[in-house]
Amino acid sequence: MLGLVAGTDEIRERALAALRACGVDVDALRTEGEAAASAGAPVVTARTPVTGEDLFPLPATSADGVAAAVGLAEGAFAVWRTTPAPVRGFLVKRLGQLLVEHLDDLAALVTTEVGKTPSEARGEVQEMVDVCDLAVGLSRQLTGRTMPSERPGHRLMETWHPLGPVAVVSAFNFPVAVWSWNSALALVCGDPVVWKPSELTPLTALACTALAERAARECGAPEGLVPLVLGGADVGKQLVDDPRVPLVSATGSVPMGRDVGARVAARFGRTLLELGGNNCAVVAPSADLDLAVRGIVFAAAGTAGQRCTTLRRLLVHSSVADELLARLVEVYGRLPVGDPSAEGALVGPLVAPRAHEAMEAALARARADGGEVLVGGERVLVDEAPAARYVRPAVVRMPAQTDVVRTETFAPVLYVMTYDDLDEAIAVHNDVPQGLSSAIFTLDAREAERWMAADGSDCGIVNVNIGTSGAEIGGAFGGEKETGGGRESGSDSWRAYMRRATNTVNHSRELPLAQGVDFG
Repeated sequence: MLGLVAGTDEIRERALAALRACGVDVDALRTEGEAAASAGAPVVTARTPVTGEDLFPLPATSADGVAAAVGLAEGAFAVWRTTPAPVRGFLVKRLGQLLVEHLDDLAALVTTEVGKTPSEARGEVQEMVDVCDLAVGLSRQLTGRTMPSERPGHRLMETWHPLGPVAVVSAFNFPVAVWSWNSALALVCGDPVVWKPSELTPLTALACTALAERAARECGAPEGLVPLVLGGADVGKQLVDDPRVPLVSATGSVPMGRDVGARVAARFGRTLLELGGNNCAVVAPSADLDLAVRGIVFAAAGTAGQRCTTLRRLLVHSSVADELLARLVEVYGRLPVGDPSAEGALVGPLVAPRAHEAMEAALARARADGGEVLVGGERVLVDEAPAARYVRPAVVRMPAQTDVVRTETFAPVLYVMTYDDLDEAIAVHNDVPQGLSSAIFTLDAREAERWMAADGSDCGIVNVNIGTSGAEIGGAFGGEKETGGGRESGSDSWRAYMRRATNTVNHSRELPLAQGVDFG
């Protein structure tokens, strides 16, 4: 067990230093936030799950402020959409350079607000750098296509154009990466981005926005490309309902996605939704168990189970179940839990008390359904950090896939079940409402191919001999069913941020009609 390395005061000072290094006038914001709190005005309180305590208040964005932010983005769009895409790429290139320069500052803020270990926090910031690299290359490859026309002397083609201001509503668990996935692509596509971060992670948002604004200034881009709004659900709803925002990209829970999807659809806007994941891995008889154990433990316990791609269900062939479970219990029993900045820490805190309450409720339901907690589940560091929520990741053996197993709990709970036939495993795997990420550990090529086939895993991410988390930015990220169907980051995800036009050009002296129509 690892104790606390620093108290709240030291964590606060480190966060302030990182914010100043990124160019945030945090002293003015703190003064404004404290004045707002004293007057009873809305605030967003920066806090840290490392100690579970508040850091300082920040002013929330008013309704007028949200409307003004969208107005700024709308004005910037008028200029940015006609700026050549390679020139737009220069801004994203500069942003990537600034992210490299401030990688440690941003990682420190991620650790402060989310409780990720420094290694995981740095990895998240590196994702931002990587997606900027991808977007810069993309800025010269926003290609359309030419199709053969049935009419002589005609050319038929598609072109892609900027869409308009994009609203990004992000979740706490990836406070910077998800914004960058959307923003880097949207900016090279010609779209400004209005960002509403989680109330739990305002500091990382302030730092990223300061760097993006600096990049915009240095590149001579119009003001209003990357406005930031802070607040709760009321701020998010105002963005979602604004007809000047043609696309809302929202990451969060399924209930949130249902509400966002309906509200945006009511005004005929577009959504890009990344919602719940109840991810599963299958361990086949031929699996390399050493490889499987490493992949399972990272995917299930990393970030204290607070990833959308966290491994939550494990289907193990009955012939290897006892051996694999013995290994997992042994490894779980020695996972270092504690302050994420402590030497050797692998599992940090849950983000808030409600996450711990949800974990306890899930474990109680699992026991009631006949499940056996093989290891973990208990709260630790209660005396040293009474306001924080540190828990030991849990492994629960279940007799079947009950309702609690089919429900995503955003905490480190791994449900283990056995199977005897791959068809059975695939059926159980697919029998959940969510469809984000999946994996199979097997050395049998036929099993691997079946897993990736049309009648295999029904998820958006389908892996072989690797866990469910740790996606690279080159591939499209997203899932099916209640996960929302959105795709971000790589592949052709850029198309979500643009509008398509079909063009027909007549370069002849005749006017033939399509389908041979004769109009006289």
